[in-house]
Amino acid sequence: MSRTQITADPGVPQIVITREFTAARDLVFRAHVEPELLAQWLGPRGLKMTVDRYEARDGGRWRYVQADADGNEYGFHGVFHGTPSPDGMVQTFEFEGAPGHVSLDTWTFEDRGGGSTLVRSVSSFQSVEARDAMVASDMERGVRDSYERLAELLARLAG
Repeated sequence: MSRTQITADPGVPQIVITREFTAARDLVFRAHVEPELLAQWLGPRGLKMTVDRYEARDGGRWRYVQADADGNEYGFHGVFHGTPSPDGMVQTFEFEGAPGHVSLDTWTFEDRGGGSTLVRSVSSFQSVEARDAMVASDMERGVRDSYERLAELLARLAG
């Protein structure tokens, strides 16, 4: 099983996340842009996700809400820049609980051959302090849970 790598170098306002998945690049990409698939894996275990809007096109807006068992809701939104494709995608990301702290997120989907795909995401923040606040928010748990859930979903879809 592949491990999720999360890198937040000191003094650099970025978080880099990589993970290799045992699935074809097109399928991994679909899981990132099809709302019904995205809702099945994105976010920490134990939270239910509802996709409010997901317009995977240049200028398209997206918004989703994650809710816990007590009914607390956590909203996120952004805008796509360029048309997402298996070669990559770019979007802004903003947690509605901390308005004004926007990151620019890029993903690449690298075909590694043999039915394997390396996903690399880079989140660029407005400052090191904003990046550090994201790291302190238990983001790591959400990323690790999400990518474990994505690996499970890809196995089901490919099976």
